[in-house]
Amino acid sequence: MKTYRQCQSCGMPMQNGKYAGSEKDGSKSNIYCELCYKGGEFINPDMTIGEMKDFVDNALKEKGWWLPLRWMAKMQLPNLERWKTK
Repeated sequence: MKTYRQCQSCGMPMQNGKYAGSEKDGSKSNIYCELCYKGGEFINPDMTIGEMKDFVDNALKEKGWWLPLRWMAKMQLPNLERWKTK
């Protein structure tokens, strides 16, 4: 299975699995972070890409990220695996 450098739901850096979510068997996810994925399921399965953009923007805003960087983070979301088919 392919290992990703960033969460394929929200775009957060995975840092070699440090922030990885968990699969049903308790193993680390190679695809999604702990903020998006737990026990083999999305924490917010009905979340839309628009809601994810708001989530990412608010999280980065709280961390003091500059507006253009927040915009770039949001614009990458449609290219992530979770959102490609939606």
